[in-house]
Amino acid sequence: MNKKVLLAALFLIALSGLMLHWRIHNFMVPDKLHPGVFLFDRTRFLSFIFPLTDVVVVTLLFMSRKTAVYGYLLNGLIVIYGTVFMAHFSIAEMIAKSLPPGSMLIKSTLPDIMISWVDFLIGKALYDLHLKG
Repeated sequence: MNKKVLLAALFLIALSGLMLHWRIHNFMVPDKLHPGVFLFDRTRFLSFIFPLTDVVVVTLLFMSRKTAVYGYLLNGLIVIYGTVFMAHFSIAEMIAKSLPPGSMLIKSTLPDIMISWVDFLIGKALYDLHLKG
């Protein structure tokens, strides 16, 4: 497989994750006391940092053979942290809402977690190509 194709795939899936995060965890929240005014929510902004780092830093690191190992490492760390955070968020929501077992899987963050692991696997394939030279 071509490195450029894998790099484009890595960038696009990371960008998709960023856009999904932006939609779900937008850090500019409406002020309930002042309609039309938005407030900065730093907690939601922290959840935005991981996919932003994935899009910008990981992609840049994978562009060079010398820094690909750091891209691979950072990509893996982001996926592991994201998996833990999303699973925790999902379990906490399900417990708080007392969802029936049948709807838990559908309403969980499992699809989002799987997308992040696809991002990691694309990075793994790209790293393997960098190793082969």
